[in-house]
Amino acid sequence: MKQTDEVDDLLTRAGARWRADQEAPPEPDLEYMLSGGRKHRRWVPALAAASVAVVAAGVIAVLPNPKTPTADAPATTAGAPATTAENARTPQTFAQGNDEFLVRPGDKVQVSGQIVAVAGKTPVFCPPLAVHAIGYPPGKEPAPSCPDEFAVKLNGLDLDKVPGIKTVKGVRVGAAAVTGIWRGGAIDVEEQSAEKQLPYPAQTELQCPVPPGGWKSKQSNISSTAVTKFLAAHAAQIDGPIFRYPNGTSRGAPVVILIGIAHGDASVFREAFEKVYQGNYCVVPVLLSRSDNERISNAIGDLMSKNKTLGVYGAGGSGIYGGGASVSLVAYTPEVKAAFTPVGLDLIKFSPQVRPVR
Repeated sequence: MKQTDEVDDLLTRAGARWRADQEAPPEPDLEYMLSGGRKHRRWVPALAAASVAVVAAGVIAVLPNPKTPTADAPATTAGAPATTAENARTPQTFAQGNDEFLVRPGDKVQVSGQIVAVAGKTPVFCPPLAVHAIGYPPGKEPAPSCPDEFAVKLNGLDLDKVPGIKTVKGVRVGAAAVTGIWRGGAIDVEEQSAEKQLPYPAQTELQCPVPPGGWKSKQSNISSTAVTKFLAAHAAQIDGPIFRYPNGTSRGAPVVILIGIAHGDASVFREAFEKVYQGNYCVVPVLLSRSDNERISNAIGDLMSKNKTLGVYGAGGSGIYGGGASVSLVAYTPEVKAAFTPVGLDLIKFSPQVRPVR
């Protein structure tokens, strides 16, 4: 063998060893491509009308409560016993839980966040709205403002006591926690202090139960046409897929596909799914299917376009938590509750900015 060939051979083998030692990039995450792991949909107020063009086909409809999976449909893993009760997860419903946020005129409430004070007007609390990503030249940005439908007037607020308040183009802006009496769109201020984080109920991200012996590295055909069509055909029953990487994303690490089942028999679904799918997967109970999520999102968009007084500024599907659809709003009032009742209060998780002080 020639000397040059020996050098080439050594370099080739060295390169192969180097490549083998490198971590592989993560598997393609089809969670969002296949609508399984939806992120919260932010509805920009100025674009609400345009957003409705996407959801106009939706109608407000009462969704049936999904059958809560019990012994016949626990969280199960491919290759694991289907009767592992400790792995079962009961989907949460929210009808009663949302009432802890219900506020009526005369209630003592609290808000915490941005304060906007335009000269000559009552200062307002403004929720964390989505903003347009417009690249204004330095110094050409518009003055701070808050749309009237989301602004909460703060009667009696002492602007000089708002920590870190500053003036931007004639508008005073800061952040504070404010406690007072709810007057329906306004608060009579009794106390004010530095901004504080208001607690939200904890959410637990969906997880796959680990099979006996742990997860094994397997090839997956989740992106194949057969699997994609199968999951789309079962959109009324399931949510997902969601990708899980229980041992990290290094080369050879197992990838697990999580499927949420909202309706029907999990064992029947598994039997049919295994005819088209190859690889690791698990099935866990969830509250909403793909179709449920879509229908609720459409109904919320319809409400937002028709009723500007509800104070809803953000909405999204159940995503990686497997619970109800999410709605971000200014305050959960009797009017809001009545408007959303036809959609199904037990299928929605409300996250209001105005909180009752009990």
